[in-house]
Amino acid sequence: MSFTSLLPARPACPVLLTRLTSTRAGQIGLLLLAMHLLVMLLAPWLIPYDFAASDSLAILQPPSAVHWFGTDQMGRDVLSRTLMGGREAMITTFPAALLAVAWGSLAGLFIAIRGGLIEEWALRLVDALLSIPWLLFMLLIISLAGPGPLVFIVTLGFFYGIAVIRVVLTAAKEVICRDFVTAARLRGDSHFTLLWREVTPNVIDVILVEIAMRWSWMLLAFSSLSFLGFGVSPPTPDWGLMIADSRGFMSIAPWAVLAPIVALSSLIIAINLTSDALAKTLGIDKSSAIH
Repeated sequence: MSFTSLLPARPACPVLLTRLTSTRAGQIGLLLLAMHLLVMLLAPWLIPYDFAASDSLAILQPPSAVHWFGTDQMGRDVLSRTLMGGREAMITTFPAALLAVAWGSLAGLFIAIRGGLIEEWALRLVDALLSIPWLLFMLLIISLAGPGPLVFIVTLGFFYGIAVIRVVLTAAKEVICRDFVTAARLRGDSHFTLLWREVTPNVIDVILVEIAMRWSWMLLAFSSLSFLGFGVSPPTPDWGLMIADSRGFMSIAPWAVLAPIVALSSLIIAINLTSDALAKTLGIDKSSAIH
């Protein structure tokens, strides 16, 4: 018999969704996020022009009935490239966020249940790894391994998973000290059984919030890498790459820079609003999270 019923029950998915949409922040966040996901899926059929097609007669054209968002320095349609620009980032960073939270949560749970010297040395290692500047760390790996979706997923997943260890460890330690876990220990349950039946169900809310938070930070990281030239390769559209390519023409063609900036910002805002609403619904303190 599991003693997890002694803790307050976690809301079911329909109830959780209802609570999320009961706040203005949750409504706006979910609506924006749904719009971005829909655009990502339907972008190949929504774009009015080929995102890679250039027109030497339409260079740096302002927004018009022909090109709603104008054109860039190569005569490419900004609207088409903006609609397609989030696909690579979202397809890459969401699996990376899942990977980071998965391995970071498993490590945090294991360290929490073992405690003692293992916990002490593990926390020292986590602090040492977190002291490394993330940008230099990822640039080094990408330079050695070469850019590619798998490299980005593994690199982002590894680095951002380190911070998840401490967050999940802290949450798990609060559960492990409860009476029902002590009773399960006295009953002879193994470490695996304790983690699976008693601890994990009571930290799953923290894990869900971590997925949303890490995803938003990874989107910024991925766009930063693309801006520096270490992300996707031209002519593949990407918001960070679009900003880097068009920043030199900001004074005469601001639309080519503003479109990807607004698109990226709205996605980050959507994820953060949803994450805040989710944290409040589940009673999670996001201030304890570590970047």
